[in-house]
Amino acid sequence: QVQLVESGGGLVQAGGSLRLSCAASKSIVRINTMGWYRRAPGKQRELVATITSGGSTDYVDSVKGRFTISRDNAKNTVYLQMNSLKPEDTAVYYCNAHMVIISMQYDYWGQGTQVTVSS
Repeated sequence: QVQLVESGGGLVQAGGSLRLSCAASKSIVRINTMGWYRRAPGKQRELVATITSGGSTDYVDSVKGRFTISRDNAKNTVYLQMNSLKPEDTAVYYCNAHMVIISMQYDYWGQGTQVTVSS
């Protein structure tokens, strides 16, 4: 199992920046994909960004050019740098670790961190 702890959320004005961190309880080197999801009030959970063990990244269209996902394997931590924040980015952000072990898939989640962007 992997425990994930997010931090870095908060209240920021539109146009501002925040950096979210996701600290894992064990090495993330062998975790196939790390990702950030978000859930806004009244909406379904949305995939925001992912990064593979090889460093490949992917983003939902609405955050491309504004958000950057990265990983520091030495610190077992994944980051989400969020720039040019918009009110519609307001949500609870969750860290996810997706592992595939002998064709079995496992997903681990953090407790979430609130991001609020004021207009």
